[in-house]
Amino acid sequence: MFTIWGRANSINVQKVLWTCAELDLPFERIDAGGAFGGTDTAEYRAMNPPGMVPTLKDGNVVVWESNVIVRYLAATHGPGRLCPAEAPARFGQEAWMDWQAAGLWKDFRPLFIGLVRTAPQDRDVAALARAEEATARAFALLDEALRDRPFLGGAALGVADIPAGVTAHRWLALPLDRRPRLPALEDWYARLTERPGFRDHVMTPLS
Repeated sequence: MFTIWGRANSINVQKVLWTCAELDLPFERIDAGGAFGGTDTAEYRAMNPPGMVPTLKDGNVVVWESNVIVRYLAATHGPGRLCPAEAPARFGQEAWMDWQAAGLWKDFRPLFIGLVRTAPQDRDVAALARAEEATARAFALLDEALRDRPFLGGAALGVADIPAGVTAHRWLALPLDRRPRLPALEDWYARLTERPGFRDHVMTPLS
């Protein structure tokens, strides 16, 4: 059984929990991070030097960074399911994973923090408008990629869909008046909501 450190409402922890559900992998989750704390101890930092969540322990193997954990689980415990065996297909999906972390999340995070975790009187309206525009452009890119395929990697759910999917859930749940219509992305999201692991671990109240 795996051990996962991280609070269940963390976007990065949800990536890992959803992956475990897709691969039918049992796990024990230990609350850590945010209000739970526990990430600044010497013991935790020995596993995860930056002191972030999640951290995964698989026997004697410790893995940190959420997208890396998703890759690890898919490659070692579900080869050919979420992780394509052929290198071109695999790394094509991993490119979308890196884009989520370095592009999509970078654009979206200020919008999410500003609307969900910042009191209305403390919000920077101009900064939120810029973040909303940048996020819409990023999701339009995702919509374009999904116009000729049901999932980012092709016909079946893959590792690329997991980071993008947890981010899309948050974006679509925000109370935005100017969110553009992106039909391919909306159809893809509807397919994600049919998956029990997505419903159980990702479709939770924003916090």
